[in-house]
Amino acid sequence: MKELFYRLFAFFFWLSRRLHRGVDPALVALISPHNASFNDSLGEVEAALKEKGGCRFLRLSHTDLNGVGSALRFFTVKAFRLARAKTVFLNDNFMPLGYLEFSKETTVVQLWHAEGAFKRFGLDIDQPPAVRRREIAANQKLTYVICSSPAVRSIYAGAFGVAPERVLPLGSPRADALLNAQNTAALRAGFDERYPSCRGKRLVLYAPTFREEAEWDKTFLDAFDPAQLARELGEDHVLLVRLHPQVHSTREFPGAVDVTDYPAVNELTLLCDSLITDYSSICMDFALLDKPCVFFAPDLERYEKTRSFYFDYRTYVPGPVCKTMAELCEAVKRPDDPAVRKAFRQKNLASVDGGSCARILAAVTEPRS
Repeated sequence: MKELFYRLFAFFFWLSRRLHRGVDPALVALISPHNASFNDSLGEVEAALKEKGGCRFLRLSHTDLNGVGSALRFFTVKAFRLARAKTVFLNDNFMPLGYLEFSKETTVVQLWHAEGAFKRFGLDIDQPPAVRRREIAANQKLTYVICSSPAVRSIYAGAFGVAPERVLPLGSPRADALLNAQNTAALRAGFDERYPSCRGKRLVLYAPTFREEAEWDKTFLDAFDPAQLARELGEDHVLLVRLHPQVHSTREFPGAVDVTDYPAVNELTLLCDSLITDYSSICMDFALLDKPCVFFAPDLERYEKTRSFYFDYRTYVPGPVCKTMAELCEAVKRPDDPAVRKAFRQKNLASVDGGSCARILAAVTEPRS
């Protein structure tokens, strides 16, 4: 069935190419298969181009498939318009891409949705043959891939199957937004109004990533005791819990405040004083802002066998690794080593300096020979 829909999308794209010569130089397409709020690098790029002026935008996201009418428009009208775009930005794999033949005038830029190199991704993880075939075909349509540091350039080249010279270590617009954030006091006031129990308290965020199975999600959540950790943190702290959208759980977290539905994870990064995570790339954001990170990984051996990392997890992450609640409760009370965060930041985020978005736009919008 997916094949049929991909080919339907490709047909209207092809039809547009047949009916129009060239591209619309003012049309910019933003493709976000999973993040319909566009509050990441795509949103930063869009805002910068709007400020510059002279652009019109075409947004494509998973919400286009919510309903028969919008889905029909996605596979026909939006596919037809995409073929006219001069520049295409995306933040994840978009499988229909492999079925499309863009104009030579079109630039396709993969911004990706995370920074640095942590968990294996792209072509470096196992996929069913049909998915891998589509992924390779889609990656062949990329003009550029953006990464956040020269040190991870070769990893991105391998993960996307592109030549290293097509990987540009220019930084990350969404990470720049963290460095350039202003008026965080107003942001905190709004947060406290939404969660009154947090007012005047230091905020500790627990943000685990998802596993591959619902049973596995239950297992790692069972190992986490929010009430015990909240007691250890004391009354001057509040423990926040934010589950990944793909975590299969409806449980409650006694002693903690559930912020899973909070709309912007970047805002939580700005507001929280420290992080507890496991294998989530959110640690990149906290390291960028030089905030302490603790890693609670009770299922590390199983995760390493299933997903794996580019480097040794225990020595690579920017903070202590804990496998039990007792270890976690001790770790959150001990000062961490800022030098560890600094080394992690230099490796993964060397190109993030607040000016990445401008550099990226200058690089990818210049005429190509």
